[in-house]
Amino acid sequence: MKPEETVDYNIKVAWHAISRMYNSQAARYDITTSIGFVLLNIDQELGTPATKIAPLLGLETRSLTRILRSMEEKGLIYKQADSQDKRSVRIFLTELGLEKKEVSRQTVRHFNQKVRGKISQSQLDTFFKVASQITGMIEGKTLFDDFELKPMRTETPAS
Repeated sequence: MKPEETVDYNIKVAWHAISRMYNSQAARYDITTSIGFVLLNIDQELGTPATKIAPLLGLETRSLTRILRSMEEKGLIYKQADSQDKRSVRIFLTELGLEKKEVSRQTVRHFNQKVRGKISQSQLDTFFKVASQITGMIEGKTLFDDFELKPMRTETPAS
C-alpha cells in the first residue's frame, strides 16, 4: 500500500498543512498555533480551570504547562485560585490575551469560511462523520485487540 493510500497519511499531511498555515498567520501576531488554540478555549468572563484545557485540546499536561508558562510570560493570561475550590487554579485572559484570542477566532473563522466556500456541505458532513468514526475507534482503545504481529519472512541463503 502506498502512503498516499492510507488514512493516517492523509490526515497527517492535511493537519501539517493546516498547522503550517496557522503558524505562519500566528507568527504575524507574535503567537503560535498552540497559543491560539489555548486562547480560544479560555472563557472570557469566568476563566477556565487549568485542568480542563489540556483535555479540550488533546494535549499532555506537561505540554500545556509549558504553553501556559509562555503565555503568562507574554502577558496573555494570569492565574487565580478558584473562588469555590482553592486547590484549583483558573486561567484568565489579560487585555492582550483578549486581543490575541480575537486574532485566533478571526483566523479560524476565515479558514473555515474559505473551506466551506469550496467544499459542499454534503462533502463536509461526510468528512465530519468519517473523522468522528475514526476518532471513536481510536478512543475505544480496541483497534489493536485482535492485532498480532506476523513474523518477518526471512529468506534462507542458498548453499
